[in-house]
Amino acid sequence: MSVRIRPLDDASAPAWDRFVRATPEATFFHLSPWARVIRAVFGHPTFYAYAEQDGAIVGVLPLARMKTLLFGDLLSSTPFCVYGGIAAATAEAAAALEAYAIDTQRRLGAPVLEFRRIAAEDPGWVGRPPLYFTFRKPFTITGDDERDMAANIPRKQRAEVRKGLKRGLVAVTNQDADVLHRVYAESVRNLGSPVFPRRYFRALLAAFPGEADVTTVLAEGRPVASVLSFHFRDEVLPYYGGGTWAARSLSASEVMYWEVMRRAGRERGATRFDFGRSKIGTGAFDYKKNWGFTPEQLHYCYRLAPGAAIPENNPNNPKYRLFIAAWKRLPVPIANLLGPPLVRGLG
Repeated sequence: MSVRIRPLDDASAPAWDRFVRATPEATFFHLSPWARVIRAVFGHPTFYAYAEQDGAIVGVLPLARMKTLLFGDLLSSTPFCVYGGIAAATAEAAAALEAYAIDTQRRLGAPVLEFRRIAAEDPGWVGRPPLYFTFRKPFTITGDDERDMAANIPRKQRAEVRKGLKRGLVAVTNQDADVLHRVYAESVRNLGSPVFPRRYFRALLAAFPGEADVTTVLAEGRPVASVLSFHFRDEVLPYYGGGTWAARSLSASEVMYWEVMRRAGRERGATRFDFGRSKIGTGAFDYKKNWGFTPEQLHYCYRLAPGAAIPENNPNNPKYRLFIAAWKRLPVPIANLLGPPLVRGLG
């Protein structure tokens, strides 16, 4: 039988997720609950579709449209996610899903179609100059903290972890989205970026039960660093994280990421640490390299309507320089009020 393209619905979601978990090229960001979160929290329409053959799913494509007055119109696989694009078991399924994406772009009149791929772009797609890189590496946890630190963390970062622990920092892991948001909001304000709404973190924790948690570092009982991590197959993905002004002098982030690694390896048997994406030339890029990760370019690629250009809605764009400088000076409560309506177009 030929491949048929069908929309994701509640009935097909379990089979979709089984396919994603069993397909090596699929990622955590291909899982179906993302569609629900993107619609409910940000109000963006989704166009998730799967390829079916002989009654079985043979490919999936998560797809959503971000259209805002300030930041333009983007049909993406997938906004708010590091990775995306087609995950397919056969070339026929991949071709059918690509045709579906291009037809959806044409039908909607979206000027830009984006696939957030890891691998290089296919013929007919436009690649962007190197900007986003991911940081992934294997790790091993045996249960001996000193040996595990020496095996998995470079010497300089290891020293920072020890400093933080000697200062009495304590790490806890739970489902506390409110503490996470409080720390994260201060962190991104300090960087000049709008913050996500608190309900986004709550929605993610609810959408991925058993696969998402929050690790928070406390200094004398006060939260100073916090991160939302995802768990997928043998991977741990610390995804939304940050720290207060005090975090750096306390080495709180180092303690936090060590705890994420240690706990995922010991309690879940994880063997791969995915530090997520960072833009080249940023402090986050350098920080992850200092942890011993090798940057791997992400090959985001595009189909552009006539006259359209690759979106540059990122802090490296010079036109946002004054906005970023002004945002850093906002009181956190004001930034928290103004940020969510803006950030829905910055996925």
